[in-house]
Amino acid sequence: MFSGSDYANWKAYGKIENYSPGKYQIKTYNKISQKGLSRFNTEFYEIHNSDNNSKDNINVQAILLRSHKLKVEEVGSSVCAIARCGSGTNNIPVAEMTELGIPVFNTPGANANAVKELALCGMLLGSRRIHAGTNHMKDLGRQGLAKERVEKDKSMFGGREIRGKRLSVLGLGQIGTILARDAHALGMDVVGYDPNLSVKSALALPHEIHLVDSIAAAVTNADYISINIPYLKGKGGTHGIINKDIIGNMKPSAVLLNFARGELIDSEAMLSFLDSGTGRYVTDFPDDLLWDHKNSIVLPHLGASTVEAEDQAASMAVDTIKDYLETGAIRNSVNFPTTSLPKPEDNSVRVTIVNKNLPGRLAQISESCANLNMNIMQQLNVSRGTIAYNVVDIDRNGQNDIQPFKRLQHKMLELDGVLSCRILLGI
Repeated sequence: MFSGSDYANWKAYGKIENYSPGKYQIKTYNKISQKGLSRFNTEFYEIHNSDNNSKDNINVQAILLRSHKLKVEEVGSSVCAIARCGSGTNNIPVAEMTELGIPVFNTPGANANAVKELALCGMLLGSRRIHAGTNHMKDLGRQGLAKERVEKDKSMFGGREIRGKRLSVLGLGQIGTILARDAHALGMDVVGYDPNLSVKSALALPHEIHLVDSIAAAVTNADYISINIPYLKGKGGTHGIINKDIIGNMKPSAVLLNFARGELIDSEAMLSFLDSGTGRYVTDFPDDLLWDHKNSIVLPHLGASTVEAEDQAASMAVDTIKDYLETGAIRNSVNFPTTSLPKPEDNSVRVTIVNKNLPGRLAQISESCANLNMNIMQQLNVSRGTIAYNVVDIDRNGQNDIQPFKRLQHKMLELDGVLSCRILLGI
């Protein structure tokens, strides 16, 4: 790879044909943590916030966002990567980006501790009627009766302790695993369900956890139920997975905690449950049927709304973008294959090619290099669904001229099914 002194004349050359040396251009939407953005070296990166009247004619290499609903027309021809500072990517047109050969990254686990703490808080809110008691004291305060009535009225808000109670954790990913661990440390009996339990998560769980093979079995006899299931649309998805049949297995006094997705709940079935017993529903997703029910507690969407979670998510997003732009490595992508790359030789040039996953493309790539008398030092090909990703390290052979590599890039882009081709410069 090229040294830093070469950077003035060489650049990570994107899929567009207009080569111009300079810094990587990064565009951000929403307020991205400065702690995360500071990981971009200002010697090599320039950041443009969409709210600050940034130049429109820049060739943006990457986009970082949080909640902004990204439109296809906002993604210029120079964009090589998109990263969301969060786990969900429903605000990004992922299918369209895949067709354009653009990887979309997210930051799984960045908000895990924040959501876990909110779930623990939700158990207490659902047990002790804290919010109702707070509102009552405000009403008394307005009447000037708070000191007079405080002891007398506290019996209106009796509750129960969580120690010794059963918590059912549905979904044992990063959030569910640390919630199970900390709930056990608080003296709770923990039951877990996850049909896709990973080895990593299994090793992190408390030994005392009871694993069951169905949601119905998990919720039976549970005092608290925490939903940590991803939301998947379509046949076999998880829309309304907590339905009438599942709710029918719950104790009348159970507290359901939903800090995953509102669409996982069958609202009508939950309304019937809340009407018929002393159970409660605690969530940070709005619901037209449940928002004002006396036994529901609806918060703003606070799961990842901590300084620490926002810093962590931005830092992870920046690191994945840097890795991809500088070395071609891919991790935490929702549409491209994970790609772990060996360190390139100092005298090599790294070329990355994104193409449709069709037979014969790898041979065409190798043939194109050979036709230009370029020696391949190492090569990697991985695929995911309809996308194939190739990394080719080519012997620099003392070459300091961009033109031969531009010719290679043009040859690659002429191949049927090739979506993008970049020539990388290590920083």
